[in-house]
Amino acid sequence: MSAGRMRCLCHGHQRCSYSGIHGKTEPVTINMGKSVRKYICALILLGLNGAAMILFHRYSAFFFPAYRQISKTWISWLARLASFSPIAVWDIAATLLIVLIIVSLIHLIHRHGQFAAWLSTVFLCFSVLVTATVCGWMLNHYAGPLAAELGYEIRLYSEEELYETCDYFLLQAAHYAPDIPRDADNHLKPNDFYSLAKMAGSAYTGLGQKYTVLQGTDLPVKKLSLIGEYLMYNGIIGIFMPLTGEAGVPASVPPAVMPFTMAHEAAHRLGIASEEEANFAAFLACVNSRETALLYSGYYEAFSYCFASLYRYNPVLALILYNNHDELPGISLVKQDRLDTAAIYKTYESSLQDFSDKINDTYLKAFSQESGIRSYGEVTNDLIAWYIESRE
Repeated sequence: MSAGRMRCLCHGHQRCSYSGIHGKTEPVTINMGKSVRKYICALILLGLNGAAMILFHRYSAFFFPAYRQISKTWISWLARLASFSPIAVWDIAATLLIVLIIVSLIHLIHRHGQFAAWLSTVFLCFSVLVTATVCGWMLNHYAGPLAAELGYEIRLYSEEELYETCDYFLLQAAHYAPDIPRDADNHLKPNDFYSLAKMAGSAYTGLGQKYTVLQGTDLPVKKLSLIGEYLMYNGIIGIFMPLTGEAGVPASVPPAVMPFTMAHEAAHRLGIASEEEANFAAFLACVNSRETALLYSGYYEAFSYCFASLYRYNPVLALILYNNHDELPGISLVKQDRLDTAAIYKTYESSLQDFSDKINDTYLKAFSQESGIRSYGEVTNDLIAWYIESRE
C-alpha cells in the first residue's frame, strides 16, 4: 500500500495518527506530551493549594482579617453574577457537567480515543476548580475565633450554666411557637421558600452595621432544585458553593429548622467557614431579626443544640428540664415540632449518610477543624457566652 493511499484513508476518517511511511507516529507523541504537561500543571496547582493551607495554618494572624475581606468581596461578586436565578446555578451546572463527562467518556470509548489525553484534561479542570475553591474561600477555615472577634469570651462552663442557658432558649422558643402558622393539628405549615430565602439572605444587614465581620452580600438563599433530594438522603440540609457564591438548601428541609439553616448557609458567604461559627452567626442573625419565623427557628435550634449537650452530660437533668414547663402552651408546640422534624429526617435515612459523614468529616479535619462533623454541636459554648452576656 502506498503512502499516498494511507494519507487518503487518514483524511477520510479525520484521524491523523500517521505522518508518512515506516510507521512514524509523531502526532501521538505530541498529544502524549500535551497530556503530560496537563498532569504536571494540575499537580503544581494542587501542590500550591497544599502550601497555602500550611502557610495559613501556621501564620493565620498575618493573613487575617485581610484574606477574609478579599474572599467576601470575591464571593459577593460571584453571588451577584448568579443572582439572575432563584434556584442554585451550580446545582444545574453540576448536573450538566456530570452528564457532559459521561457523554464525552462514552464518545471516547466509541471512537477509540486516547483515554490518557481525556483524563489529563479532566484532571486539569478539576485542579483549577479546586484551586478556585480553596484560594477563593476555604482558607477562611484558618481565621481566628469568631466569638472573640464579636467580643465574647469563651471559657469552661458549669453544668448549671448549661442548664440555665438551655432553659432560657426553651422558654424563648415556646414564646414564639404559637405565632408560627400551623394547621388544625398544630403541625407547622410549609414555609414560602422564596419569601423566607429573602428574609434569611438579608438577616445580617443590621448585624453588619455593628460587626464588620458580618458584613457582606444580602442576596436571597437559593433553592437546590435538582440535587436537593439527593443531599437530604446524604444527611445534608444545606450547602454553600464557593465557585458561584451561592448559599442553598433543599425545599424539603423541616419547617422548624429551615430559617436557621438558611441563615447558616448565608453565614458561609461572609467568609465564616467553621460550622460551629456559622451556627453561632445564624443564631445571632435569627434572634436579632424582626421576623417571627427567624426568631422562632433561632431559639428552637439554640435549644436543640444546648439540650443535646446537656443530655450527653446529664440525661436525668436534661429530661427534668424538658418536662419542667408543660403548663405553658408553647412548650407542647416546641415538642411537637421536634417530633415532626425527627419524623421528616427519618424518611431520608439511608446508607449514604455514613459515607457522606466520612467525606465531610475528612474535609473539616483537613482544614483544622479537629472535631470534624462534631464541630456543628460545639456552638453550645458560644450560645452560653451569649446568654451570660445578655443577662449582664
